[in-house]
Amino acid sequence: MAPEDNVALIRTIYSAFATGDVKAILENVSPNAQWVNHGPQSIPYAGDFTGRISEFFQAIGQSTTGGKVTPQKFIAQDDTVVSIGRYTASVSNGGAQIDTPVAHIFTVSGGKVASWTGFSDTAAVAAAHGSGVAAIRR
Repeated sequence: MAPEDNVALIRTIYSAFATGDVKAILENVSPNAQWVNHGPQSIPYAGDFTGRISEFFQAIGQSTTGGKVTPQKFIAQDDTVVSIGRYTASVSNGGAQIDTPVAHIFTVSGGKVASWTGFSDTAAVAAAHGSGVAAIRR
C-alpha cells in the first residue's frame, strides 16, 4: 500500500478506538501482529500483547473510560507510519485524568497492521493509575 493509504488505515483504527469498536480495530490488525505498549507493570495495558491483542483492549476498557488518541502528526514512509499525538482517558478507579503525549509506530503489511509499538509519558500514566491524583498532564 502507498504511505497515504497506510495513514488512512491508521486513522480508521483511531476512529474505531474513540468509539470503543474493538472489533473494527481487530479486523484491521493481522492476527499474529506484534503489539507492544511500553510502560511499567502498574499500567494494566503496558507490556507485550503479541498473540493476545484483544487482551490489550480489554485491559484499557476495564481500567479507563473515554479513551481517545488525537493524532497531531503522521510520518509515513514505505510500510511504516509514525503517529505523534495525545492520549486522553479517565481512570476507572479514582477518576484520575490521563492526558499525555504519545508516539505510535505502526508497520502495515497486506492492508493490515503487522506491528504496533506505543510510547507515552509512562510516569504520568502510572501515577494516574496508582495515585488517585485528580489530574495529570505532561
